[in-house]
Amino acid sequence: MEKDFYLQYSAVEDKHWWFVGRRQILDQVIRKLRLPTDSKILEAGCGTGGNLRMLAHHGNLSAMELDETACQLANERQVIQVQLGSLPDNIPFTDEYDLIVMLDILEHIDDDLAALVALHSRLKPGGWLLITVPAYQFLWSRHDDINHHKRRYVLKGLKQVVSKAGYAVRYGGYFNSFLFPMVAGVRYLQKLLQIDSSSGSSDDLALPSKPVNQFLSFLFASERHLIDRFSLPFGVSVLLLAQKTTSKS
Repeated sequence: MEKDFYLQYSAVEDKHWWFVGRRQILDQVIRKLRLPTDSKILEAGCGTGGNLRMLAHHGNLSAMELDETACQLANERQVIQVQLGSLPDNIPFTDEYDLIVMLDILEHIDDDLAALVALHSRLKPGGWLLITVPAYQFLWSRHDDINHHKRRYVLKGLKQVVSKAGYAVRYGGYFNSFLFPMVAGVRYLQKLLQIDSSSGSSDDLALPSKPVNQFLSFLFASERHLIDRFSLPFGVSVLLLAQKTTSKS
C-alpha cells in the first residue's frame, strides 16, 4: 500500500463510519468470548493502529505490522509498542495467545494458508482466531487495487482455508449487510461507467457529512445485535471465529 494512502487511512480511522461501526461489532464479538482478564492478544497486521485501544481493553495486547509507515503511525497512538513483522515467516513474538485477530489482513497475503498455519502455532490450546475479510470478487474496486488485495472471499472459501490450517470453525457469517445493496450498486455503476481506477486515493475513505456519518455508523454498528444470533446471508465483509483445539480438526 502506498504511503499517501496510509496517511489518508490514519486521518479518518477514528471517525469514519466504517471503522467506527466495525470496531463496535468486533468489541462485542470479543466480549462474548469471555476471555480471562490476563489474556494475551495479538493483532497480526494492525495497520495504522485504529483497533489497538479497543483490543487493549480485552487483555495484554501485542501487535505487528509489515509496513514501516503504518507501524510508525500506529506507534504514535502510544497504546503499545507495535513491532515490524510479516506473515507467515516473520512473527516477532514467541508467546502463545488466547486470541489472535486478523482484521482485513488475510486478503493481502499471497499464501493465506501458510499465514493461518503460522498463527495456529502461536495460539494456546482453546485459543481463538478472529478474522474479517472483504467479501465477493464481484465487489472488486479501486479500493482493492490501492490496498494491493490479492482476493476477496466468500464465506465457504474462507471456512475451507481456515479448516485446512487446523482450526475448528465456530462461527462464520457476513456483515455490513444493511448497506450491502448501496455498496453493490455503487460498485456496479463504477464498472458500468468505467470510472478510472488509477487514482492514488480511495473514494471509500471519503468522510461524509457529520449527520450522514453518524447515521451510517449507527446502522452498521447495529448489526452487532444480530451477528451472534445467526449467520447473516450476505454482506460487504466476512467475519469468522475459529478455535485451536487440542488436536487439529
